Amino acid sequence: MDWQGFLFLREPNTLYVVIGSMLLAASTALVGCFAMLRKRSLSGDAAAHAVLPGIALAFLIFSSQASFILLLGAFFSSWLALTLLDFMVLRSRLKEDTATAVVLSVFFAIGLWLLTIIQHTSNASQSGLDRFIFGKASALVGSDLWLFLFLAILIIFLIGIFYRSFKVTIFNPGFARSIGYPVERIELLLSSMTVLAVIVGMQTVGLVLMAAMLITPAAAARFWTNRLSRMLLIAMLIGAFSGWIGAGVSYFAPSMPTGPWIVLTASFIAFASFLFAPKQGLWSRMKRQYKQNRLYRSQNLLLFLAQNTGEKISQKKLQMYMNLPSWEFRRLSKKMQAQGYILKENKHYSISPEGRAIAQKNNPNF
Repeated sequence: MDWQGFLFLREPNTLYVVIGSMLLAASTALVGCFAMLRKRSLSGDAAAHAVLPGIALAFLIFSSQASFILLLGAFFSSWLALTLLDFMVLRSRLKEDTATAVVLSVFFAIGLWLLTIIQHTSNASQSGLDRFIFGKASALVGSDLWLFLFLAILIIFLIGIFYRSFKVTIFNPGFARSIGYPVERIELLLSSMTVLAVIVGMQTVGLVLMAAMLITPAAAARFWTNRLSRMLLIAMLIGAFSGWIGAGVSYFAPSMPTGPWIVLTASFIAFASFLFAPKQGLWSRMKRQYKQNRLYRSQNLLLFLAQNTGEKISQKKLQMYMNLPSWEFRRLSKKMQAQGYILKENKHYSISPEGRAIAQKNNPNF
């Protein structure tokens, strides 16, 4: 296996795919952070499915498969879908998930209807629309790389310029309005950034997987921090790493598609973050809960023994009071004996002076 050829990217085609995938995954991850924090995680899915009628209509009107024309049509239809989604949420009683389902299904149905019309035209075989639906990262060329670089720079520039406005609008739109921020325009800009990331990314992973590529790195990053700036950086790194791995798998196994492997890598990182993130991961939460329960039981045991100072309480009575299985009670009592808080004699327990002091400290009214 030629690892050196992969690491140093000596082949131009490989270079385009790797760098293009990394740039695209990193830039879409940045946009995905704002979409997720706005509780618009499904907006990426709606935007991705809404590009289909725009692509099909652009092809029918101009009879061309030029990327610029098709992407322009995709941007228009996707932007229209998100604008309609915002309008339905603000002006009707529909909740966001319901409105998203309506917009997604209607636009996708229109797109399928237009594709049916294209299939009956004389130039149906020349449309090449499948690369937008399923993606084809292996076909990236130098011009695509410049497009991805432009997208990444544009998104980073917009985030840098409007970072404070984005932050205030996302977390407290009422306060943003009170200090004079144009909340509707800021949300429109965020939606437009989402649309831009989606239509550009379709060429790599396709519209089916674009929503996952948008949200998954952001979801993984959310487990590692509570600060927006750090979340953006972590999501960008996860996206870039996923793009690198996805392109690498396709390099060593040409039958493996790049797009799905990018999403699978990001999904694996998200699942690992869910389990093992230091503060918000499942394992960390379980450990904190276990320590909290153990502390509560220790304090409860000391309080009970302190209330019966001078008496030696049998193990059976203590175990029934604590409502613990035998193995767990023995483990707790051994630990407290080692700490010098309780004393044991012939399967009977009593509290030590140190333990009584701890019980009084934790229960001032005792």
